[in-house]
Amino acid sequence: MGAGIVGNLQNSLDTWNGKLGEIWQLVSQTPENFKGGTIWQVIVNIHGALQAIGLALLVIFFITGVIKTCGSFTEAKKPEHAFKLFVRFAIAHLVVTYGLDLMLNLFQIVQGITNTIMQTAGMGNSIQAVMPPEIILSVFNIGFFESIPVWAVTIIGGLFVTVISFVMILTVYGRFFKLYLYTAIAPIPLSTFAGEPTQNIGKSFLKNYVAVCLEGAIIVLACIIYSQFASAVPAVSGKEAITIIWSYIGELVFNMLVLVGVVKMSDRVVKEMMGL
Repeated sequence: MGAGIVGNLQNSLDTWNGKLGEIWQLVSQTPENFKGGTIWQVIVNIHGALQAIGLALLVIFFITGVIKTCGSFTEAKKPEHAFKLFVRFAIAHLVVTYGLDLMLNLFQIVQGITNTIMQTAGMGNSIQAVMPPEIILSVFNIGFFESIPVWAVTIIGGLFVTVISFVMILTVYGRFFKLYLYTAIAPIPLSTFAGEPTQNIGKSFLKNYVAVCLEGAIIVLACIIYSQFASAVPAVSGKEAITIIWSYIGELVFNMLVLVGVVKMSDRVVKEMMGL
């Protein structure tokens, strides 16, 4: 029975480690390389097609802004005011025209933050949860009747680990979907920079895009913190073997649930940090 319990626990950890490795790989990828880059090419084409609409809206937002901010045509003809309007229009035109490059540079900056976190933590590869030797020894020291409920829990735990692993992966995939959506539709909200009354829309768009990029850093941090919790061995002195096993299983499940919760709330955590 002891070998079966250890096998069930190890299978659960192997499943968990496999999903963590997949998540680690996904977070390390760029939108251009995700799924071979085929999705990115479609998004780039859509972005290019919407640029024409964005430039047309840019003119509309600019004229609307001039009408709302200038009390009269005479005021608009003042050199200082005309220069300010010209600069605004030129900057907005550049933002819409080179919006894709701007967003890629923002992503690379944030991705550099994520890579720095990985390297600083000394975790270039995926995190592996390992069963401590003390737990394996405790499993073989419990009696037959005590091992039955533990064996049943490890079987149920395997299914539980599989479910929450897929929940985490869906969250990471959802981040890529949001990156693609922001990139595809970017020319429309970026065109609002042309008008002073509407520029907050463009600012909010860029802030939220950066927040989506930062979700990767939060996910990496959550995985690193989880690894430190998971590597901690429950205190074994003065405890019976069955107590040690139940403590380990309880802590393992709790740590997994905490990680899943933080990964799912990564978007909310970033927005709270950035005041969005």
